Amino acid sequence: MTDLTQHGVKAIRDGVRGGDFTAREVATSFNEAVAAAADLNAFIVTTPDHALAAADAADKARADGKDMGPMAGVPIGMKDLFATHGVQTTAASHILEGFIPQYESTVSQNLWDAGAGMLGKLNLDQFAMGSSNETSYFGNVSSPWQKAGSNAAMSPGGSSGGSSSAVAARIAPAATGTDTGGSIRQPAAFTGICGIKPTYGRCSRWGVVAFASSLDQAGPMARSVEDCAIMLGAMAGFDPKDATSLKMDVPDWESALNADLKGKKVGIPKEYRMEGTDQAILDSWEQGKAWLKDAGAQIVDISLPHTKYALPAYYIIAPAEASSNLARYDGVRYGLRDLPEGAGLQDMYAETRAAGFGDEVKRRVLIGTYVLSAGFYDAYYNQAQKVRTLVARDFEQAWDQCDIILAPTTPTASFPLGSLNDDPLTMYLNDVFAVPASLAGLPAMSVPAGLNPDGLPLGLQLVGKPFDEQTVLDAGLAIQQRSGFDHAPEKWW
Repeated sequence: MTDLTQHGVKAIRDGVRGGDFTAREVATSFNEAVAAAADLNAFIVTTPDHALAAADAADKARADGKDMGPMAGVPIGMKDLFATHGVQTTAASHILEGFIPQYESTVSQNLWDAGAGMLGKLNLDQFAMGSSNETSYFGNVSSPWQKAGSNAAMSPGGSSGGSSSAVAARIAPAATGTDTGGSIRQPAAFTGICGIKPTYGRCSRWGVVAFASSLDQAGPMARSVEDCAIMLGAMAGFDPKDATSLKMDVPDWESALNADLKGKKVGIPKEYRMEGTDQAILDSWEQGKAWLKDAGAQIVDISLPHTKYALPAYYIIAPAEASSNLARYDGVRYGLRDLPEGAGLQDMYAETRAAGFGDEVKRRVLIGTYVLSAGFYDAYYNQAQKVRTLVARDFEQAWDQCDIILAPTTPTASFPLGSLNDDPLTMYLNDVFAVPASLAGLPAMSVPAGLNPDGLPLGLQLVGKPFDEQTVLDAGLAIQQRSGFDHAPEKWW
């Protein structure tokens, strides 16, 4: 039997259904792989029993001739931003360490209902704030990739760095991620996997620890476009508990996948040719155009004139919402409480947050509080919201000229852990290509495009019209088929 950890979602699902192997064999293989890869620090908590229980249920369903869910037999990693009943959920923050939810997030429940099992809770940047997975209270996550000729630990991207690292290292066939300003797409690009942020509202936010509520969106991360389509179909759906949830049927994205792009127009935004972008990224972008043209698409130049204002607007809006959302962590109701002897209520608030929040979280809360304060609300927050409207309008006008947009996912490949710790502005620029689609709430996906001269993965980004995940997935499949990307990191952990 081949190493079962080399299989993705589709291969595992079909293999279990066909009797090629049992779901328990799959779960056991991945549980062992997770334990052997502890040096990556991809998991905060492991749940091997959960994976085995779901596997046994899948095997029993097959033996009894019952219908099997679309994820039956597939063990996955769950980003530790999703509440999981009876399993610690921390958002990678000390302030929530030890918090055991007595409820299940809608997305994770949808996946369990579809037959998936949980390998464990994946590490992330604290409260999803970060682009390198170096802000977690539980330590940095390492990418399974290394730069040619170097042993330096590389960033897996963020905030979904535990998810990207686990999938790329073949210790999980797929994982959940969340994307606020690129936190699915950027880590997917850094580690040579696929990741899609669906249209805002396609996946419920109920039970997901909030960062910026008008931007946060869950999505799948996997090794192939097909696997993402399968998993997204299981995750998505209307949820009456989430006021922003889309009341729409979930399409069968997997069955409708089609890499023939005849009749489709692919827009190339001139504003995405930014100073400081690596030449290897620009070369991969040119190659992506050629691949989509070969798939039958017509390449057209478009303009998204407010692109240069998107990142500054994002770093006003997202911290403002974070400041509001994180106000609930006050040491009163749940989580950490730091109450020095003789201290009053305000002292408890201050001590608890000082001890519980990391530096990046504090930085963003302070920024958010500042831009929402009297005298600055109109000058900063209102202006940023106006810019957000203009960014969204750019995309609306672009759809008159094209069906989908092709751009780089990131301006550079992965970088060594620690190399940008003293330069938060450069760190924020990692999301410069991803943020516009987030502000507009559009579906967007990163697909592997190849390796740079240092042997590190590069990703191409596809941005689609609202609710049109299908075209995004189809174009991703066209790139996947033509790139033939099957590179895997050499095991060092």
